[in-house]
Amino acid sequence: MDFTPEIKDKLNRLQEKYMAMGQDMASYLDGLLYADFLTYWDYIHLDTLLSLQNPKTPFPDEEIFIMYHQITELYFKLALHECKQLAEHENLTAEFFTARVKRINSYFNALTTSFDVMVDGMEKEQFLKFRMSLLPASGFQSGQYRMIEICATDFIRLVDKSKREELSAATIEEQFEHIYWKFGATELASGKQTLTLKQFIKKYAAQFLQLAKDRSLNNFSALYHQLQAKGEDVSVLAEELRKLDLYVNVEWPLSHYKSAVRYLEKDPVDVAATGGTNWQKYLPPRFQKRIFYPFLWTDEQMEEWGKGWVLSVLKTLKNKE
Repeated sequence: MDFTPEIKDKLNRLQEKYMAMGQDMASYLDGLLYADFLTYWDYIHLDTLLSLQNPKTPFPDEEIFIMYHQITELYFKLALHECKQLAEHENLTAEFFTARVKRINSYFNALTTSFDVMVDGMEKEQFLKFRMSLLPASGFQSGQYRMIEICATDFIRLVDKSKREELSAATIEEQFEHIYWKFGATELASGKQTLTLKQFIKKYAAQFLQLAKDRSLNNFSALYHQLQAKGEDVSVLAEELRKLDLYVNVEWPLSHYKSAVRYLEKDPVDVAATGGTNWQKYLPPRFQKRIFYPFLWTDEQMEEWGKGWVLSVLKTLKNKE
């Protein structure tokens, strides 16, 4: 059959491409001739994906617990994919920046609005039993979530609020010693580091420190100020960054707080989290006052950070009882 001009043009362009690389186009066409058509299940490795749930107990709801955490980590990977694009963009514009932050916000919106799977989607009796087989593993140990934080703001903003001013001119290594989440994984009785925290630091510390150094000049906060200094209109970007601040530092922690209250709150003594973390003071945003972009909020807004959301959540939970 006769080739159309479009087909001939594509063949000529392919020939040029392979010749430039010193390759024989005919050999590649042979490969294409004998290759099978791609299927959906092979492309996304569906069989492998569906085989990655391996419960440690016979309780059915443990599989829900596993899958939701796997879904969460995939969303975190999507967010980090956007973070990398922004950090490595050679000619960053406010428009490109805004579009990518919007994507990240959509990922966190999906996560926070779906967290009822964890709050109400499991039987409390099952959870309190199978959780004991997970010790000392904890969602606290999500390395990707910590990487998103590092990409999103100046590293000093992740230092415990009691040390931020004192360590403002310190090295990344010195600041890392006082990063906020270390104080959320201490033994309730002794105040010592939990095994959960020790495992986490051993696996990720070097990676976190390198990322913090790599992002010192191209984290979201730094990039925002660079665009602002160039005179670009960053008003829409500022709004998306405020949304990101709320998603990561208020909505997401509160989603976990709601889950912890649902499964771990008990009179007269609350049940400890699997990692032994002091979740009552670690999760509520009003205690941490972790804010990525203080320059985008008023003093009053920062003073009331997270209080309204906590009260709203507690009221909702009490109404359900």
